[in-house]
Amino acid sequence: MTFKELNLIAPILKALDQEGYDKPTPIQAQSIPAILQGKDLLGCAQTGTGKTAAFAIPILQLLDKQPRGKHKNPIRSLILTPTRELAIQIGESFSAYGRHLPLRHTVIFGGVSQKAQQDALRKGPDTLIATPGRLLDLMQQGFIDLRSLELFVLDEADRMLDMGFVHDVKRVIARLPKNRQTLFFSATMPPDIVELADTILDSPVKVEVTPVSSTAETIQQSVYYVDKGHKKALLNHILLQDDSIASALVFTRTKHGANKVTKDLMKKGITAEAIHGNKSQNARQNALKNFKNRRTRVLVATDIAARGIDVDELSHVINYELPNVPETYVHRIGRTGRAGAEGVAYSFCDQEEKAYLRSIHKLIDQRIAVVEDHPYPLGTINPSEQQQQQQSTAGREQKKKFNFRKRNNSSSAPKRKFRS
Repeated sequence: MTFKELNLIAPILKALDQEGYDKPTPIQAQSIPAILQGKDLLGCAQTGTGKTAAFAIPILQLLDKQPRGKHKNPIRSLILTPTRELAIQIGESFSAYGRHLPLRHTVIFGGVSQKAQQDALRKGPDTLIATPGRLLDLMQQGFIDLRSLELFVLDEADRMLDMGFVHDVKRVIARLPKNRQTLFFSATMPPDIVELADTILDSPVKVEVTPVSSTAETIQQSVYYVDKGHKKALLNHILLQDDSIASALVFTRTKHGANKVTKDLMKKGITAEAIHGNKSQNARQNALKNFKNRRTRVLVATDIAARGIDVDELSHVINYELPNVPETYVHRIGRTGRAGAEGVAYSFCDQEEKAYLRSIHKLIDQRIAVVEDHPYPLGTINPSEQQQQQQSTAGREQKKKFNFRKRNNSSSAPKRKFRS
């Protein structure tokens, strides 16, 4: 099947051709006709399946087909998404697919000044892409009127639940007109999400593609057994020896770990940046932009920060630390091998992480191939090196405690007066 067989209008087909797309992914092939028919949709699909285009393309066509309502410059479609990064990615998709249409969109999210967002809203976008908190803020301030809304998309509903946004989502839904078309997307369907879907969807078409327990067949997966103290050296070895790794997304479990890995890579002359919740919004956007433009070879990320990262032709994902939740592994490696492209996923597993790996094997129902031939196999770290690392760690912890006590003592101790 090609996009031409989905009865798309010429301006959208021209944009898709310019993007190099001619064949829809399974979720696009199933979703686009139903949405164009005006039906509600319940889509169960993990990231990397082409989900964004599955709703962006038909929304653009429906908005172009229908004249604007009686209100001046009304917002006609709303996409609600959990993270800033994902909101920006969706905005880029609307720009790409709608480049030949006279339609406007704007993206709003928290963590930055709202002045520019207010100015964009005054121009009257047809489509608003928003995170829940900033949307509610601007609605309460009177900058957003959703009375003319025709289409509502709730994207990554399960992530909304994980991040504690469901209450905000329900507050937004309560302000929407009853007569609307609703599209609901979630990678997983826990009971709370099923209940929410039932309350806002009207006889929806159900589309399910690639359940979360499976990994794309286009991703070549392998695991390296390595001592924790040798992970840094192994990562440097792989990146310095393999020129085919044009871009790599490296995952750590913590923000501190992301910063440390980035610093170590930079010392070896490997361009790298970290992206996590402690970074400012501008820093996160710049890091992602540099990664997309190939100015940065390695992006080191935590799981929440990486949700929504959509980079064309991302060649490698590297799990520097295995996640303790097996489903997270599927989401992580789904950053590569997207939309039918090939990708590679490496995972580093130390002794303490073997239990995590067993859980991943059980979830995906397959054994990940083990790379035996590498310079830092598990159990090769010598006792003196291990002791040195432990002493170094203990020293840093002791220094932190000393500085903490010193700050407390200096702030609480009574000041003595000098007497001559």
